[in-house]
Amino acid sequence: MSTLQQPDPKDRPARLTVGVVGAGRVGPALAASLQLAGHRPVAVSGVSDASKRRAALLLPDVPLVTPAQVLERADLVLLTVPDDTLPALVEGLADTGAVRPGQLLAHTSGRYGAKVLDPALRAGGLPLALHPAMTFTGTPVDVQRLAGCSFGVTAPDELRLAAEALVIEMGGEPEWIAEESRPLYHAALALGANHLVTLVAQSMELLRTAGVEAPDRMLGPLLGAALDNALRSGDAALTGPVARGDAGTVAAHIAELRQHAPQAVAGYVAMARATADRALAHGLLKPELAEDLLGVLANGTEGAAG
Repeated sequence: MSTLQQPDPKDRPARLTVGVVGAGRVGPALAASLQLAGHRPVAVSGVSDASKRRAALLLPDVPLVTPAQVLERADLVLLTVPDDTLPALVEGLADTGAVRPGQLLAHTSGRYGAKVLDPALRAGGLPLALHPAMTFTGTPVDVQRLAGCSFGVTAPDELRLAAEALVIEMGGEPEWIAEESRPLYHAALALGANHLVTLVAQSMELLRTAGVEAPDRMLGPLLGAALDNALRSGDAALTGPVARGDAGTVAAHIAELRQHAPQAVAGYVAMARATADRALAHGLLKPELAEDLLGVLANGTEGAAG
């Protein structure tokens, strides 16, 4: 259960008209969450057929319009576009006079803080960076997953309470991130979440090659326990042949990967080296066993691409 205090009514934003620029997987879900809190989605922009379908699914009866028209209609504008697109979008909206004084503009980029919205700030807009630390599917399940989801929040001090109140209204928990820390914050999330998907997908492919008919069923309990242990205990949760210093087992793994999945060797070796370093640093891997293990890993990628 969340221990966060609900915001005092005087600190809660008034009921707002909400617009979405960029109907990807994130924007419609956030707008739908705000609608549940009493705000009113009034406009959404989207170009691709997939974006239009998501908007129709999550924000039925909300009109599809241009980005400039979204800003005309909304008190709060969610800028939910790819990171690399965001700076030019903000500059373009500000240069064309689309930003109104007193209008809230919230982007959902993990990489950027509030400064990317400086062009809008100069036009009188109120900048917020509200990044949900969650993966999105573009379906109604995303709205449910926002309950208890942490948001990386960055905003000017005078807007901090408003930013945090909006996050809480969406069911999330605000985590304040300093402007200069946004890139590191985002890198940490990508390392943990995006790379996890790659690792799990590779593991399932290898299990299928080994003859396992239901790799997802096999991995589910194991990965669930490993994740829970890691979140609770950090490096103390390390197990397996690397943490034990079983150099022979690791060498056998690499040999099998070279034969059956050479594209996976580099990733296995890189993660094994990182695991060995952490196990050594935390006293889990005995130094007398580490030498042979590190030697196997040093030679691990030789011939992998052949």
